[in-house]
Amino acid sequence: MTLTLKRLDECFTIHRLPQHSEIPPQVFSAPIFFIAKTNDEVSIVLPQDIIIESNKSEKNWQAFKVAGPLDFSLTGILSKIATVLAENEISIFAISTFDTDYILVKKDACDAAINALKANQYNIL
Repeated sequence: MTLTLKRLDECFTIHRLPQHSEIPPQVFSAPIFFIAKTNDEVSIVLPQDIIIESNKSEKNWQAFKVAGPLDFSLTGILSKIATVLAENEISIFAISTFDTDYILVKKDACDAAINALKANQYNIL
């Protein structure tokens, strides 16, 4: 099965906030955002042009969306993409939603990620 990944236009920042933080209101007006809360932290992924206060952040992430929706019976999709990128020494930040997966790579590794994925039969839009 050949998968297609779509490169998103936005550049993203990954934020870390303390565990009991309130979600800043500007997050909810973003065109796309991701929030994860654990017993240790709150992580928020936002387009880079939306500024929030956080105790730690990483800028310049480029996102690829796996064309979906993906059925829950499909296995290994994220694992295979991660393996291709790991074999090319490209770190990822992965996010899964109900319908699909998003793979973020640092912007300076974006071209290498595209080349590695294309060399492994992925379509990149």
